[in-house]
Amino acid sequence: MVTGASAGVGRAVAHEFARHGWNVGLIARGEAGLAGAVRDVERAGGRARAFAIDVADADAVSRVADSLARDFGGIDVWVNNAMVTIYAPVQETSPEEFRRVTEVTYLGQVHGTLAALRHMVPRDRGTIVHIGSALAYRSIPLQATYCAAKAAVRGFVDSLRSELRHDGSRVRLTMVQLPAVNTPQFDWARSRLPRKLEPVPPIYQPEAIARHVFRAAHDVPRELWIGASAWEAILGTMLIPGWIDGYLARHGYRGEMTSVQAQKNRPDNLYEPVDTDPGAHGRFDARATAHVAAADPRWLKLGIAALLGVAGGTMLFATEAKGRSEARRRSAASPIRVRDADAQDDPHGGIPRS
Repeated sequence: MVTGASAGVGRAVAHEFARHGWNVGLIARGEAGLAGAVRDVERAGGRARAFAIDVADADAVSRVADSLARDFGGIDVWVNNAMVTIYAPVQETSPEEFRRVTEVTYLGQVHGTLAALRHMVPRDRGTIVHIGSALAYRSIPLQATYCAAKAAVRGFVDSLRSELRHDGSRVRLTMVQLPAVNTPQFDWARSRLPRKLEPVPPIYQPEAIARHVFRAAHDVPRELWIGASAWEAILGTMLIPGWIDGYLARHGYRGEMTSVQAQKNRPDNLYEPVDTDPGAHGRFDARATAHVAAADPRWLKLGIAALLGVAGGTMLFATEAKGRSEARRRSAASPIRVRDADAQDDPHGGIPRS
């Protein structure tokens, strides 16, 4: 099952699984996009079931999970991807808007997980993939609703992982932290900004992300960080959060907007879908890269620790070598006094007297 499957990353993920012979359940609100996703899955060789529901509705999510499990004999992988967001300063965002983003982007993943667990735990197998973001670690201005929701998902997953281990369950969890992706959300998201939205470069194509999501569903790292920009954001906020706060204060607003004036009163998908079928891609094909590297942060952190260890060892060796060199230099420069053995008790130090 893939939530948020009608466009963007969810659409690409559904196609990637179908390409490898999987049957795929599709959840989204927009029926036009869902119909397009069904065609993508079937053309790739998979079987598809589509469900037009809102992941904020926990009962609806549970019902479609039951339906998919009946049709396909169980649920092996559940991908929590559905999201909405708002581009606006915190003080220009209403409490209702905060609640709505939380219901979809955070609680939508909770609802999907609970529905999946009802089928996976009795079978003692299955994998739940949570689509996260570098913004789960490094919040940016103008997207407080989304950043907070993704950070909440991360906290939820960490708690659940410990509980499953406590129970001895073989149900597996992974969270994939994304960089900027070329999806239609930048024309769908509610915005109060004066210019058109854009992802903060570098930008990657949804298919490049989908390949790593498919890999994560099989290898199940604790987390998978996709793209050097995600690594930099996450590690940077661990090391120099205050400096990054200042950098984003100076440059963050400009980095999230193009130079083109925003369209007034355009439809957004916060409460209702923009029921079109744009496919997986947004309007940034000319700037998006088709390939991206990913890393399990365990190995990334070990690599950094090893580099720091080598650097520290090199500095220590250099310091010790410098100390030995200085000692030899001082030894060579110091005068050597040779005293006559017969003059040892001479108060004049054996200096000849006239």
